[in-house]
Amino acid sequence: MKTGFIECDDGFDLLFAGRVVLSHRKTCPAVVMAVGAPEVEMVCGNFRISDAPHDALAPTDWVIDGDNVELRHDGEPAASLMLAGNHLSARLLRPGYDRLHLHFYAEPDETVWGGGEQMSYLALNGRAFPMWTSEPGVGRDKSTELTRLMDSQGMAGGDYWNTNYPQPSFLTSRWLAVHCTAASYSVIDCSDAAFHRVEVWAAATTFELYAADGPQELVGQLAERFGKQPPLPDWAIGGAIVGLKDGARSFERLESFIKAGAAVSGLWCEDWAGIRETSFGRRLFWDWRRDRQRFPDLPERIAALQARGIRFLAYANPYLAVDGILYDSAREAGHFCLRQDSDEVYLVDFGEFDCGVLDFTRTETRAWFAEHVLGREMLDIGISGWMADFGEYLPTDVRLADGSDPMEAHNRWPVLWAEVNAQAVASRGKTGDAVFFMRAGFSGVQEHCPLLWAGDQSVDFTRHDGIGTVITAALSAGLVGNAYSHSDCGGYTSLHGNVRTVELIQRWCELAAFAPVMRSHEGNRPDDNLQYDSSEELLACFARWSRVHAHLAPYVRHLCDEASAHGLPAQRPLFLHYPDDPTLFTLQDQYLYGADLLVAPVIEEGASARQVVLPGEATWRHCWTGEDFAPGMHLVPAPIGQPPVFFRPDSAFAALFAALAGVLEG
Repeated sequence: MKTGFIECDDGFDLLFAGRVVLSHRKTCPAVVMAVGAPEVEMVCGNFRISDAPHDALAPTDWVIDGDNVELRHDGEPAASLMLAGNHLSARLLRPGYDRLHLHFYAEPDETVWGGGEQMSYLALNGRAFPMWTSEPGVGRDKSTELTRLMDSQGMAGGDYWNTNYPQPSFLTSRWLAVHCTAASYSVIDCSDAAFHRVEVWAAATTFELYAADGPQELVGQLAERFGKQPPLPDWAIGGAIVGLKDGARSFERLESFIKAGAAVSGLWCEDWAGIRETSFGRRLFWDWRRDRQRFPDLPERIAALQARGIRFLAYANPYLAVDGILYDSAREAGHFCLRQDSDEVYLVDFGEFDCGVLDFTRTETRAWFAEHVLGREMLDIGISGWMADFGEYLPTDVRLADGSDPMEAHNRWPVLWAEVNAQAVASRGKTGDAVFFMRAGFSGVQEHCPLLWAGDQSVDFTRHDGIGTVITAALSAGLVGNAYSHSDCGGYTSLHGNVRTVELIQRWCELAAFAPVMRSHEGNRPDDNLQYDSSEELLACFARWSRVHAHLAPYVRHLCDEASAHGLPAQRPLFLHYPDDPTLFTLQDQYLYGADLLVAPVIEEGASARQVVLPGEATWRHCWTGEDFAPGMHLVPAPIGQPPVFFRPDSAFAALFAALAGVLEG
């Protein structure tokens, strides 16, 4: 299929694999350029970024020379485009210009996905999505009182586009994908049906182009490009990871889960390094060494658990509190980012305590943290995994050791953080066995991070920050090369009287059982919220769904094999297997778990039934009743304890799926 620049009467087109990628016309130029005047403000990982661009121009004249195009304004060179293989380079030729807008061709009714891990919308059409890693916000809906209240407290309310893990890549229903290689601030803007605009805060960048006959191949190409994750280990998929932050008492509480019949694969104690009480809630002491008072004899405890087939997991992030022991060691060795106006450590307020930011542009710093913290303090005492938290907070006015612009480095920070964790795991020969999980990301994090988690959802059913957002997160991230995602079972953020209900944590169990990893969390205010061991009813609920999760381990192993071979994510939007049905393109509240299971979690408060779309032309079988359903739209009963889950009767795993009802009842 033809690739290259094609001149037309009033402009030119760029074709890639027979598809129009750019369509430059004098009335609709492909490139718009300007001089930026940005303002950036950060409070606790929440950013307010604005720009007042000036001297904008849109060069309309052109000269084509093979695979090069020079765009001119008033007879003078203004910008250039060059195609080399699947790389489209764009460069501004006027001094001082640093805002590049490229208008990618769009067809009527073309659907667009991508943008990394998006929480609110799977399809990007009709909206703009800034690519900037940050806290996603609490509420994320400007029409709600909670969001408005959080906005008044440190810009913390967020919006639909805020995400821990942006990625400037998009896919379209023409089975074309575009990836921008820039790390700087950018925007994927699909608000105009005539074109897909990518705004980049740089004078030059490169776009990678990919095309395929269908979505599976296209997703596979992106997975190959960014790096496939290793298969999850058997222990991680073979039972639930119980999250407790109660010091040594967590080991005693774990026994109640086991006694209730839960299939337990791990105990996660994020408070292994100690706690710090703040107005936000019970947080951790950011000095990544075990708290010997809170967890006496921890190595021995870990070994005893592992002898029973249960792993121990912990927590770390790339910041060190000023009142911790490691801070002084890191400062003396030059491991921190510095202030621009002095050699003092740049301190960041993380909410009532200050921390130094580790400068991962230094090879020595990456090696120190991987070896002395993650290696010696964690892996060497038997810790098998951890939450590798944060990574979004790099300020834009720090001084970095490599001299790079922090506006350019900010989005790369989560990738460097992932690399440090992967380096530690590899140094102990634990790749594919020890599992760390991250919420922050950017292009390239896939190569290093084996597992995503969806961040800090509110403990509710709200549209933009509640339980349903974890589905959108998994589906969107999966399209750009992340095979495995999961969430805090029960939710995390509890503020201003917003607390867990019995219904919420029961529904979250139902959802979490059908993810590659099932892990609970006590939340930021555990004393104010229900926990899974708060009552026999909730404990029994968690135990039932943990057994369902464990029962599916052979199927999840199959999904891991598919991810390794083809780059397909475990949780998939329906169109990935049914691309000829455009009605599926925007569906984001149900998913295929592999090709053979369809999961439609209940994410609406008080619902006892929900609409379910069964795709294709073959029959689907209800997991709990055994009833067969024809393809199409159905209103399916969904009482608590029986979420709509269907399987293909002709699946090689049909017998495994058919046995789920018995596992749930047992």
